[in-house]
Order: sequence, then structure tokens, then C-alpha cells
Amino acid sequence: MPLTAADKRTTFKKMHESGCFILPNPFDVGGARALQQLGFEAVASTSAGFAWSIGKPDNRVTVDDVCDHLTALSAAVDIPVNADFEGGFAVEPDKVAANVARGVKTGVAGLSIEDSTGDAAKPLFDFKLAVERIKAARKAIDADNSGVVLTGRCEAFLWGQPDLNLVIERLQAYSEAGADCLYAPGIKTNEEISAVVKAVAPKPVNLLLIAPSRSLREVADLGVRRISVGASLARMAWAGFMKAAQEMAEKGTFTEMANVYPGQLNKMFK
Repeated sequence: MPLTAADKRTTFKKMHESGCFILPNPFDVGGARALQQLGFEAVASTSAGFAWSIGKPDNRVTVDDVCDHLTALSAAVDIPVNADFEGGFAVEPDKVAANVARGVKTGVAGLSIEDSTGDAAKPLFDFKLAVERIKAARKAIDADNSGVVLTGRCEAFLWGQPDLNLVIERLQAYSEAGADCLYAPGIKTNEEISAVVKAVAPKPVNLLLIAPSRSLREVADLGVRRISVGASLARMAWAGFMKAAQEMAEKGTFTEMANVYPGQLNKMFK
């Protein structure tokens, strides 16, 4: 019998209580189902990977686009789906709350809200507003006792502000505002990771890994609870696609076709 949204949310919450798990990021339904068959216990959407799959740049999709995508992902697999919900597709806390309420209805087990503005001149929302946005998301999630895991993200490192004290101050505030999990994409060193883990304990921390720098065991030893890979799987898929397509377009040859996936995809999706 397929698992209900409530079942997936209960499972996802328990996954954050101990140990460390990989939360890979598929960009479509087929990828999500393949990851489930490979044994992953949960997956997360990727804003960039999904945007590219529908011919848009990252951060240029609509809340309608994303909610439709999340509904499809959640229905396609019997494991929890965590939503990359960008900045909530709004600035004002009440509008973030309204969009989060829509996101919860897609069946996701988790949902993240980030604090980046998209403006390079002022990349992060003011501290007070950023905290109020997390509070609004928490309230929207709790309105129907959904049990969705809320992740608070500080994007400072990704926007050229590698100030660990700033990141920790924000993550602690997001935790107090109701975030269940904390995430600072872009932190890399053992010292940075350990400092974040210690600062928000006992809340779990998500780590972004987009390069082959560490193993699951090494990350677990730092106290991290979950690992995501962002748009890396999408980039890998595009790498193979573009390499073969460029060869055909520029040389009229087809040697890259020798590198197709050797597995039986039809059997995977039966």
C-alpha cells in the first residue's frame, strides 16, 4: 500500500534524530523514482535542476511551476520529498506563509526557506525580516499540524559574504523562530561545519556537497545529519547531454553515444 503524506512526514522527521543520511536531488519524476530504487530513503527537489528542465534559469520559476513539480514528485515515490522552496516566492512574511501553505498541500515532507534577495547589491534580507519570514513559514506549516520539517537557510556564503559569525547568528535565530533543520550552503572547511553544528545543536544541520571532498562517514563524524547535492545530478545529466549534442553539431560524429547508461531503463520504470 502506498505511503500517505503523513507517513512520509513521520519517517522524515525520525530520519533527523540520529545518524547522517544522503538526501540526493532529482530534477524530475524519473530521477526521483530511480533514486528510490537505488535505496535512498528520501530525496529533495532542486530549484536549479528543475528550472533547467523546463527551460528557465534558476530562480525564475513561479510558485505554480514549483507546486506542480512538487506534487508530481511526491506522488511518484513512496519516500519523503524535501522541497527546495527558494525564498518562499515572496518577500513579505504573510505572502511567504500563503505560499508555504500551498507547498505543504503538495505532499512534501520537508520544505526550506532561504534568506537571499537575489540582489547582488543587498544579497540578504534584513535580519529582522529574515527571521519573521521563518516564523511565518512555521505558522503556515503548523496551521493544520502537517508535521512538515522546516529548514532555515542562510545563503551568505553563496552570495560572497563568507562571515561565519553572521551565518551562525542567523541560523540560531531561524532555529528559535521555528526551523527544525539548519542549512548554510557554501560552508566547506571542517572548522566551519563543526562550528555551525555546535552552534545550533541539538537541531540537525544539512550540508551541501557539490565536490568529491568528503565521504558520508567523514561528514557524519562532524555531526552533520543530512547531505544534499544541490543541482549536481542535474549538471551531470546535462554534461552528458551537451557533450554528445555538441559533438553531433560540431563534428557530425557520434562517438559519445558509446557512453550511454547501460542499464535497462524500461525495467526500472515498469
